[in-house]
Amino acid sequence: MDIATPVGIVLIFTLMLVGMGFNIGPFFDVPSLAIVVGGTFGALFVGYPLKQVIGIIKVMMKTIKPPKIDNSNTIEALVKFSEKARKEGLLSLEAEISQIEDSFLKKGLQMVVDGTDPELVKNILDNELSAMELRHSTGKSLLKFGAALGPAFGMIGTLIGLILMLGNLSDPGSLGPNMAVALITTLYGSMIANIFFDPMANKVDYYSGLEINGKELIIEGILSIQNGDNPKILKEKLKTFLTPEEIKKMEAQEGE
Repeated sequence: MDIATPVGIVLIFTLMLVGMGFNIGPFFDVPSLAIVVGGTFGALFVGYPLKQVIGIIKVMMKTIKPPKIDNSNTIEALVKFSEKARKEGLLSLEAEISQIEDSFLKKGLQMVVDGTDPELVKNILDNELSAMELRHSTGKSLLKFGAALGPAFGMIGTLIGLILMLGNLSDPGSLGPNMAVALITTLYGSMIANIFFDPMANKVDYYSGLEINGKELIIEGILSIQNGDNPKILKEKLKTFLTPEEIKKMEAQEGE
């Protein structure tokens, strides 16, 4: 779980409450909220298929519950498979496949055990990786589009409020409420973009990069096992996918 996302959101709202003097009354306006939130999601429905927009909550939740990625353990597993394949042959890995939880790794090893041509193995796994990248890209673009729509509908609300205000200058009592709609919609538009959509799009992109890197590591490992590469060379090759911190941690564990 990535607690940074909820902590960041709580921190933002806390500091905003401090700035408001803990008096949220003047900053709450139902018509303004309807214009910004309703308008933003309405435009999302226009710009994307229904299924994609409904799935936006699932995309947002990935910033709190990202995919579990442990490249160090993956490398250790691939090296173990490599050692066994070198000693007992590729068919010996059949018994190991049922215990693998990662579906991507499981599929790749199964193709290797089945004697699939290396080029075909690479093409199939690359295609699956490309499909995953497309899904991630769609989720990110959905959030980015929402980030652009929030301030836009804030501006629309501002214009609505100003038009109502200018159209009722003869009624002093209407000036305050109409001006509130004009200003608060701008606030809501900025909030929805800069607290939720835009930051979450960045984090989704970050975790997508980590997941893609992990899948590329698996592809490299599987092809090396199929090629019969030396396990020690394989390990050093796969370490290039790790961060310096991960390499240090891995080497420290090896020295224990």
